[in-house]
Amino acid sequence: MTEPAETSERQAGPAVSVVGPGDGETVVLGTTRMRVLEDGSRTGHRLAIAESVLAPYTEGPPQHRHARHDEGFYILSGTVRFTVGDAVHDAAAGTLVMVPPHTPHTFANLTDRPAVMLSTFTPDLYVQYFRDLQEALADGRPLTPRANIDAMSRYATEPATDPT
Repeated sequence: MTEPAETSERQAGPAVSVVGPGDGETVVLGTTRMRVLEDGSRTGHRLAIAESVLAPYTEGPPQHRHARHDEGFYILSGTVRFTVGDAVHDAAAGTLVMVPPHTPHTFANLTDRPAVMLSTFTPDLYVQYFRDLQEALADGRPLTPRANIDAMSRYATEPATDPT
């Protein structure tokens, strides 16, 4: 009887992803420039990662809550104000803010300097929302509250308060 030959070859698995400093998909939303580093397509949709540059005096989105994903924000430079319900947190560089599902939150850069943050989405559900917003803004018209709510609802997200 012959034994199968042992081999040092490994089975092929997911390819390693390397996104260089100038790489990634750029999404522009008003005064915020987002660079999608991982959209979930290489992580089995378990994780998405984006780097966002918030220009000085950038108002963030309306306070909202996600039903199906965690959102993390790591501040790389500047200071970002997070409002979570009624609580306010000024997050300086080196701060991590984790927002679990169903938690009302928003963020803004109220300073005169740009702020840069790295965001994670687990699972990747919300990345397509940013693409949808960019497309809606591409025609030069401002995004109406109703259009924003409709876009949010496609990604298990809703405003934290009644926008009317």
